[in-house]
Amino acid sequence: MTASITRRLLLGAAMALGLAGAAAAEYPERPITLVIPFAAGGSTDVVGRIVADRMSQELGQQVIVQNVGGAGGSLGAAQVAKADPDGYTILMATVATHALNPLILKQKPYDPVEDFAPVSLLVLVPNVLAVNPELPVNTVQELIDLSKSEPLAYASSGNGTPLHLSGELFKAMAGIDLTHIPYKGSGPALTDVLGNQVPIIFDNLPSASGHIASGKLRALGVTTAERAPSFPDVPAIAETLPGYETYTWNALFAPAGTPPEAIEALNKAALTAMADPAVADRMKEFSATVVASTPEELAEHVKAEMAKWEPVVRDANVSLD
Repeated sequence: MTASITRRLLLGAAMALGLAGAAAAEYPERPITLVIPFAAGGSTDVVGRIVADRMSQELGQQVIVQNVGGAGGSLGAAQVAKADPDGYTILMATVATHALNPLILKQKPYDPVEDFAPVSLLVLVPNVLAVNPELPVNTVQELIDLSKSEPLAYASSGNGTPLHLSGELFKAMAGIDLTHIPYKGSGPALTDVLGNQVPIIFDNLPSASGHIASGKLRALGVTTAERAPSFPDVPAIAETLPGYETYTWNALFAPAGTPPEAIEALNKAALTAMADPAVADRMKEFSATVVASTPEELAEHVKAEMAKWEPVVRDANVSLD
């Protein structure tokens, strides 16, 4: 092989590598769809729209929100799991889509580990244990004691939801029995607790915060390991039941097989968005804590959440068709 041919081959290889690098650097070349697997207006939708707006600025392409509600988030999650793994369809996931639904649903529309490529954890949102003020308890311990002397019931946003299972975990760790009253969403559950048809509720803190601030609900404890900055006077349930911890979380996933360069670009955009003080301030407005992560950390988080919830789901005998 002559020196001139060798030089031409090397030059051709360098050009090919340069073109490949340019192609990889072009992502994203068009708008990205962010599927939010719940109806508009809820906390996941609010988080998703804030993140989508900031990521659009970072990526130089619009991140377009698409709400695909139904089946507790499973319809939207399944849609993303089956989408082309090209980086242009991503999911705003939750503890429901990636921990609870896969454990609860008899028919599994997707595998939360095998069918997705993790991008980044985004925020943690506390839940809260609250009661109608007419119930004669002011602390978690007083509620536990009262439940041992008279039958009590708690409301949640529905069977198999994170709020239902927060109640079941509470029952198990406190060694008490509370009757679960499921509703079709937090709205009707709150209505009945405010009217004292049901005395107790497990709800998202952002959903219940207005009623707590007005005194229409009495907050006994938040479900995160530490107190929520927005309600520093409300104890964590863990202060009475050490080790108790539940929360709603939001994270970004892409379909399995999405190119690594797309995952890297999405992760970088997500981390930049969550580091923006303006975004952090918006999150604090509804008690969300920023916890952006690497893809690898998100993968471990999902496995840990499924391991935590599996015995709770099993012991509570929760399953849905």
